[in-house]
Amino acid sequence: MASGAGSPCGACKFLRRKCLPECVFAPHFGAEEGPVPFAAIHRVFGASNVSKLLRRVSPAERCAAVVAIGYEAQARIRDPVYGCVAHVFALQQEIASLEAQVMQGRAQLGLAMADLRPPENPSRKEASVLPRSCSGEHSASPQSSLDCTHLNDTRDPLFMEEQRPRKRAHHGDDLGELHDLALRMMMD
Repeated sequence: MASGAGSPCGACKFLRRKCLPECVFAPHFGAEEGPVPFAAIHRVFGASNVSKLLRRVSPAERCAAVVAIGYEAQARIRDPVYGCVAHVFALQQEIASLEAQVMQGRAQLGLAMADLRPPENPSRKEASVLPRSCSGEHSASPQSSLDCTHLNDTRDPLFMEEQRPRKRAHHGDDLGELHDLALRMMMD
């Protein structure tokens, strides 16, 4: 007997047969585990099919094959139509959702970093943007200087667009494309 001490392996115990020394199931379904782990595999695939499969697999890879077969058998019992494919699909959807969140976070981080960069040469930019009454000449009325305060506001999208150098998205650079899209959305 392959399991030692005269007791059959879990698979042979489930099948109610004598466990031979060359039993392909003995290394993977011990007597102490009992027949329960093998029951799902036998129910879904059949002992004969699993035996043939394990004999074709190299001995070094049999343990991984038994784990995969057992996982698939449990998944087939839970979901007879899709098996583990339903779980794989759910994980792929979760990965896609998380990747979208990461890209959105990177785009937001890129915008935040761009807002923290100092302007290239603010005195030259302001002089070219401001109208005559706000370009440093003091006007007589205090109201005219108040009318121009919005032009110096760094949160104004037009002012931000002129100060921030525009990066070109490289082919395949999703972060650059998202950054450009976010800038266009802010301008609207």
